Amino acid sequence: LTAALEKGAVDSNSNFFCPGYKIVEDRRIRCSKTTGHGSQSLKEALMNSCNPAFMEIGERTGVYGMYEYYHKLGLFSQSGIDLPGEANSIMHKKENVGPVELATMSFGQSFQVTPIQFISAVCTVVNGGHTVTPHLGKRIIDSSKETITAIEFDEQRQVIDEETSQKMREMLEAVVAEGGGSKCAIEGCRIGGKTATSEKLPRGTGRYISSFIGFAPADDPQVLTVVLIDEPEGTYYGGTIAAPVMKEIFENVLPYLGIEQKE
Repeated sequence: LTAALEKGAVDSNSNFFCPGYKIVEDRRIRCSKTTGHGSQSLKEALMNSCNPAFMEIGERTGVYGMYEYYHKLGLFSQSGIDLPGEANSIMHKKENVGPVELATMSFGQSFQVTPIQFISAVCTVVNGGHTVTPHLGKRIIDSSKETITAIEFDEQRQVIDEETSQKMREMLEAVVAEGGGSKCAIEGCRIGGKTATSEKLPRGTGRYISSFIGFAPADDPQVLTVVLIDEPEGTYYGGTIAAPVMKEIFENVLPYLGIEQKE
């Protein structure tokens, strides 16, 4: 969605229709809501995690547009975190991406990124568009909470327009306030987030990774967290099982960081 907004492939007035599936070449790729979401705005498509809408968004953006922003968001390179043995993503070569691959990539399937790459990319999307190199420490403090050493990091590059970042924050806040991420909502707190349910290969084995990524406050993000549940049993949708875990984390973390609930 970030790539589509940046490339002008969609805007806030874009609308989509979901009949419950989309035909791509010889494939019938279904939506999680098999009866369809019907007519939707761009924000509603995101709130609903609608596969057909995102397949259309990906088609409008194109392979080159998608890959341009995968590169800008760091999904083709190691994040640079100060830990040994960091893995890299597994992506299709651009020349091998046909309509089916583009369609499935548009809603987050058929490629692999590490949690650190994922969280760094989302930080860039919501922080005003600046790249993030994750580190284990920000500063060293003593028992009186006075800073002894501030750890310096390289200056961040702006790769996403601030206006795009603001739109993404607003729509991701709506996911929690009104959409599929409602189980992460905390009264009086502005939280943004996104559910995810990814099927493992080979398909049809009933193995999934369910996840939720959330940030707060939504209008000025200070903390961003991802919850990943590997091969859940029974219910496997991220909005159902991962979002409540995120809520519990935020209920502890936000007061610790001094992010107060608003009356």
